[in-house]
Amino acid sequence: MAKRSWKVWTGWMAGTLFLVLLLAALGIWLFLRASLAQLDGERAGAGLQAAVSIERDDMGVPLIRGRNRLDLAYATGFVHAQERYFQMDLLRRTAAGELAELFGPRALPLDRARRLHRFRARAQASLALLAPQERAFVDRYVAGVNAGLNALKARPFEYLLAGAAPQAWRAEDSLLAVWAMYIDLQGNQEGRELARGWLRDHSDASQLAFLLPQASRWDAPLDATLHAGPPDAPLPPSAPAWWGRTPQAPLQLASNAFVDAVGSNNYAIAGSRSTNGAAIVADDMHLGLQLPNIWYRLALLYTDARGMQRRLVGVTLPGAPPLVIAGSNGHVAWGFTNSYGDTLDLVEVGIDAARPDEVRTPAGWERLSDHPETITVKGAPAERLLVRESSLGPLRAAGGRQYAVHWVAHQPQAVNLNHLKLEEAESLDAALAIANTDGIPAQNFVGGDRAGNIGWTIAGMLPRRAQAGTGNSFPLDAGAAAPGWQGLLAPQDYPRVVNPPEGQITTANSRQLAGPGSALLGDGGYDLGMRNAQLADRVHRLGQRTDVASAFQAALDDRARFMALWRERVLGVLDPAATAGKPRRAEFRRLLETSWNGRADVDSVGYRLARNAMWALHDILFAGVNEELAKLDPKASLGSANPRWPAVLVRLLDTQPPGWLPAGRQSWRDLQLAAVDRVIADLDKEGLPLAKATWGQRNTAAITHPIALAAPALAGWLGMPPDQLPGDAHMPRVAGPKFGQSERMTVSPGREEEGLYNMPGGQSGHPLSPWFRRGHAEWVKGTPLPLLPGVARHTLTLTPATR
Repeated sequence: MAKRSWKVWTGWMAGTLFLVLLLAALGIWLFLRASLAQLDGERAGAGLQAAVSIERDDMGVPLIRGRNRLDLAYATGFVHAQERYFQMDLLRRTAAGELAELFGPRALPLDRARRLHRFRARAQASLALLAPQERAFVDRYVAGVNAGLNALKARPFEYLLAGAAPQAWRAEDSLLAVWAMYIDLQGNQEGRELARGWLRDHSDASQLAFLLPQASRWDAPLDATLHAGPPDAPLPPSAPAWWGRTPQAPLQLASNAFVDAVGSNNYAIAGSRSTNGAAIVADDMHLGLQLPNIWYRLALLYTDARGMQRRLVGVTLPGAPPLVIAGSNGHVAWGFTNSYGDTLDLVEVGIDAARPDEVRTPAGWERLSDHPETITVKGAPAERLLVRESSLGPLRAAGGRQYAVHWVAHQPQAVNLNHLKLEEAESLDAALAIANTDGIPAQNFVGGDRAGNIGWTIAGMLPRRAQAGTGNSFPLDAGAAAPGWQGLLAPQDYPRVVNPPEGQITTANSRQLAGPGSALLGDGGYDLGMRNAQLADRVHRLGQRTDVASAFQAALDDRARFMALWRERVLGVLDPAATAGKPRRAEFRRLLETSWNGRADVDSVGYRLARNAMWALHDILFAGVNEELAKLDPKASLGSANPRWPAVLVRLLDTQPPGWLPAGRQSWRDLQLAAVDRVIADLDKEGLPLAKATWGQRNTAAITHPIALAAPALAGWLGMPPDQLPGDAHMPRVAGPKFGQSERMTVSPGREEEGLYNMPGGQSGHPLSPWFRRGHAEWVKGTPLPLLPGVARHTLTLTPATR
């Protein structure tokens, strides 16, 4: 009897536990459902002048219709907050150095680095510079954001997992979102300068000129028909003492990591080469990939101040002022790539213990201003940080020296709302003039209009530098006569290229100009140039009478033209003498020959082996110096000092100078075979047979929601499938596990119905939304979708609030 009672009691307890767990799961599910966006019905909107409709298609892409642009700013804020509030919060916190308030002490190192720049205070100051109508535009967006957040029936799900509550949006937060892009796009320049300074101090002038070339043979600058590139620097007879040094501690092999994460392409085809006479503009900005995607696609329809109907289509940045970042207004289309101009100097300052509140700048001794910063830390006491600023910028220490960080991002004009004027530009010339005044990180602006004109310029702030000089950036010594730049370049002095004879313009993060204009831009870390050269060739091959669909495909070019050169080199050293009695080397050669189709294809073993051989050579030569450079800054490396380092290796392998052969190597052939053996050994450590070492096995997407870092068990639910991705660096289709094309857009202004689009992830940041992953599979396959929203499936109307 007792035994039976025990079984009954145990069964009752198990049933009760199951019921509790079921109710808990149901409660969580209901809570998550409550934080989904409202899609249908009506809702009052404070301050609206007229009703605004938000029509979403089956991809979740909204067409927002309203009577005026201010009402649309409110509605865009409402939509952004409902779909992406946590993403917006991360942007403002990243720029302001406020992540530890949400994530605790582990975010402190990043917050300390960000607080140095005091971007929240700068955002508050920049707000005061906005014209009244611009401030009203921001304020309407802020009102819409907070209305959208408050309209959710539960706080966004991320805050439940983080154990926090969302804070209201403020006007300065929208400017901070733009400064977050400065950090993303120009944040490597401090590490680059420190790395170049170390190399300057540990190499002679001839070695430095060889190691840090101004250009490469693969560059395809826009003015190449007028100006030849600089000649190659002479090859010095001997290498610096640090060359080929073995690191003291084991480092992650660069050949096993996607460290060359530089991407973005844009291009324009003139109306003389299009099927309809209008320009074709294509843009695919490459960035770090996570969920939700950084961009939010939409279309806007409103009446402007002149009573004209306006339609805008493109991408917005949730959190930033609700501007169409890249897109088309029916008259002009435009897109961006990061310019990699030189926008930051490190200026060494002198210090004296007898003058603790002063530093010596190139202009003489000056008194510092002190700014105490308090960092709130979740679950720990707040931390106080003192930021000391000179007239050239805040101070930071590195390598036993003190530097002032002289960065364009610190200027009051670094963020403005001039981009808003692009929405009503009616010609290419008008758009180029607006771009030169835009308050964004300096970008390659490529545009085209419905009349068929195409052009390039720089959008964003540029420092005013001397016309003479190479533009190569090094830290300035404490005794320098003057800072590297003073003030900002006047808009009328920006370089431009308009309607080139070949009827096309391409940019891809490499050197844009070889002539006099190059000194205006400087060199902030240009890419090798092969990608742009390949893109230019691909666009040229489109020929005459090109349409949007054909132009879209150029961004998907994954031909391995650069890596093919390295494959031939490896095949050249893997001769019968090198493979005799070496079955692994023989297999390596066989796979290079047989598993190769000339592309960075997911099934190609040959591509991966050739790529890793190049990177293994990089490791042998540069791992030791990278270990030293990392002591200065996590982002300091030989690769950041010279992203064009493969060009240096090519010259060495072509000439094989004995003075540059690392100690312990018998010949350059021996060195290259050592790189092959290292690749084999690395794959052995992974337990991966050579025949199964496909590029797709290595290049597998790992795109997930950032909150998964706080809840790893939910990574699968919050992420995308582990798709194998074609593409790599040095080709238009740059792709890595967490880096790649954040959007692909091709459009002719005035013919937006023909426009095409892709992006990783979906419109919504909520995993229960049908649009969390919608469209991602098409991005993986490169299958284009319509740029304009389709038939409305849901309609939410925002109406003026009654008093």
